[in-house]
Amino acid sequence: MTATSAPAHKAPAGPAPASGPLRHVLLHLVTPLLMCLGMGLAYMGAFVTPEPHELPVAVVGSGEQTQALAQTIKDKAGDALDVRTVDSRSQAVDALRSMDISGAYVPDARSPEVIVATAGSDMSAMAVEKVFAPVAAEQGGAPKVSDVAPTVDDDPTGQGLFFLLVAVGIGSYASVAALGAAGAGMRMRARAGLAAGVSFAVSLIGAALAGPVFHLAHQGLWGVWAMAWLYSAGILFIGLGLHTFLKRWTTLAMMVLFVMLNFTSSGGLFEPELQNGFFGSLHAFWNGAGFVEGIRSHLYFGGYGLGGHVWTLAAWLVLGLLLVGVAALWERRQRTAAVPAAAPRSAAREQAAEQEEAEEEMEESVAV
Repeated sequence: MTATSAPAHKAPAGPAPASGPLRHVLLHLVTPLLMCLGMGLAYMGAFVTPEPHELPVAVVGSGEQTQALAQTIKDKAGDALDVRTVDSRSQAVDALRSMDISGAYVPDARSPEVIVATAGSDMSAMAVEKVFAPVAAEQGGAPKVSDVAPTVDDDPTGQGLFFLLVAVGIGSYASVAALGAAGAGMRMRARAGLAAGVSFAVSLIGAALAGPVFHLAHQGLWGVWAMAWLYSAGILFIGLGLHTFLKRWTTLAMMVLFVMLNFTSSGGLFEPELQNGFFGSLHAFWNGAGFVEGIRSHLYFGGYGLGGHVWTLAAWLVLGLLLVGVAALWERRQRTAAVPAAAPRSAAREQAAEQEEAEEEMEESVAV
């Protein structure tokens, strides 16, 4: 009779290590922390210390005395001002209404005058008044201030267009996360159709805010709506294309592109001549600047330069459509390369994982 050994007992399993959930939480904290850093750098870098940099102004008059006065102002201001002369007051007014200059000074021993266009930028108008006030004081007193392009009474500072930009921009980029969550299992064509519909809805909201709600636009509301649609559609299609490649990092990318760099370079609060060179250079081609300057030109400056701003918005929309096309080809190639035998089960798991990831992305976007 052989002895039998007692069956070995396994030690009870201990609690699962917490490193997995902790790593998951820490990974999700990276996005809001980077947003905090980026927003601080962008907004404080763009708005905290506005200083004139080659701010274009004019001195009205002809002859050696006018040239001497313009040169004296330039010497005192240094790189802060770009000082030129124009022969007559009417030429100065035309230059202001075509947004070639930010202000003009008409020297007069009895009644010196500063001419501004607050619809172009209330902050620039204030800077011009500050520049020419001491010049007028030397000639005999406080200058008369004439505003040749005032804003509407419902938007006295002209900054309502900036906040319209914020509303339309946030509605557009936040919708990208929603499309990613709700459309995780949909083909790109269907998601693109949804994006087109969302851009239409966002632009209608923007037009309603600009028109009947806050009365920023007393005329030309259809033009405001059209530019809001171009702006919103560009953001949505760019985000839709990026989502295929960036997944949960799309929210951070959209914040960088369309909040940190976009709002700060739009010119809605400060003209590029009042900002540092980085944000001033972005103003030349970024879509937020195209939106704000386009509506500003449409409402207050007789459409001067409007075509260029519309082309800027259209170029961003074309870029978005190209990204969507590339993303669609990529997704099709990925589906074709999938292993057929594992397709039913793996596809379901992959779709569930994408859905969960997209929902987490949308929660991060909404929280921000």
